[in-house]
Amino acid sequence: MSNSLGFIKSVLSLHEEMVNNGFTLVYEGEFNHQITKMFTSMAERDMDKTNEEKTVKRRVFHVMVECLQNMTKHSDTVGEDSRIGSGMFIVGKKDEAYYIITANRVINDKIHELKESIDGLNKMSKEELTALYKKQIKEGKLSEKGGAGLGLIDIARKTGQKLDYQFIPLDNEYYFFLLKIKVTGAIKH
Repeated sequence: MSNSLGFIKSVLSLHEEMVNNGFTLVYEGEFNHQITKMFTSMAERDMDKTNEEKTVKRRVFHVMVECLQNMTKHSDTVGEDSRIGSGMFIVGKKDEAYYIITANRVINDKIHELKESIDGLNKMSKEELTALYKKQIKEGKLSEKGGAGLGLIDIARKTGQKLDYQFIPLDNEYYFFLLKIKVTGAIKH
């Protein structure tokens, strides 16, 4: 549990640093198409104010949309509309990088598969990620919730960064899934 506490402290510290940089958006609650649209518009406006490079803006925007869509589709906390998930979303800038942090509840049964998927993606090169992405699209493997991990594959591909994550136990049935993504101007290969 101390590892979980350390991760939460690092997220809170990162959030504080992002606030000091003058750009942070935080949202907690239900996620749907309208919320996604509003959130991405606000982030785009804030990046326009700082005259961010177009390539960086596009990359941040793309990762935000992927993350928000994943939260809408894959959160195990759903309202009356089964397409609405709930959780927390943070985006902001620290130094020369943007950070996107998501948190949502995931049922225990999904943890092992999700962890294996992310660990597998983190071991792949950019070329391997691109090949996997193309294969998933070509084969059309979709889960019952509408995705085959394409969002995570695409995020890893577009950022060139490892996906930083943590699972924090909530109760006997659910974990809290925290995902932190770093978006920079240069992509690591």
